Amino acid sequence: MQITHLGHSAVLVETPAIRALIDPGNFSDAWHGLTDLDVIAVTHLHPDHVDPQHVPALIAANPLARVLVEPGVMDAVPLERAEPITADTAVSFGPVSIAAVGGLHAVIHRDIPQVGNVGLVISAEGEPTFFHPGDSLAAIPAGVDVLAVPAYGPWAAMKETVDFAREVGAVEGFAIHDGLLNERGWSLVFNRVREMTPCQLTDLRDRRAWTPA
Repeated sequence: MQITHLGHSAVLVETPAIRALIDPGNFSDAWHGLTDLDVIAVTHLHPDHVDPQHVPALIAANPLARVLVEPGVMDAVPLERAEPITADTAVSFGPVSIAAVGGLHAVIHRDIPQVGNVGLVISAEGEPTFFHPGDSLAAIPAGVDVLAVPAYGPWAAMKETVDFAREVGAVEGFAIHDGLLNERGWSLVFNRVREMTPCQLTDLRDRRAWTPA
């Protein structure tokens, strides 16, 4: 498995059987122009996870890709070929499974209605299991080897991030959802998670393709 962090929550996951892009949002443009995708997946409807301006062109440039989205996305953003993926379901691509977990976005404020959110678990025999939680720290799937750790959001605090990484128990990971952080803030979260949890984070901000151990 190779993983490339394309900015904020956009992550490209590649195995010998599949090339999947998760959360092509408007806090990043490094995913613009990607081709040869098998899957375009969206965890929830917020524009930093699905860019309504540029994702339609991405879908058009990848005519064979399945477009798997949290159901609320289908009403909020018109996307060709979009199909819902709901919590506690999975889609198979040959030897690769993409399973959805959770169901609700983390609470931002009690006066702001919660929208849907599905975390995505990508697994295959002989490959590490990867978990992208979207914008929620509630779901704790078993057997995760590589964790995308949301570094900052208006819905999370450091204590919650640390406890989430501890509970998931992945040995490797990297920071996502970092588009609102400056260098000092990013380093603070990165180092705390490394020091206080079993998850040894790798800095993927240079957009390099990374192969977990």
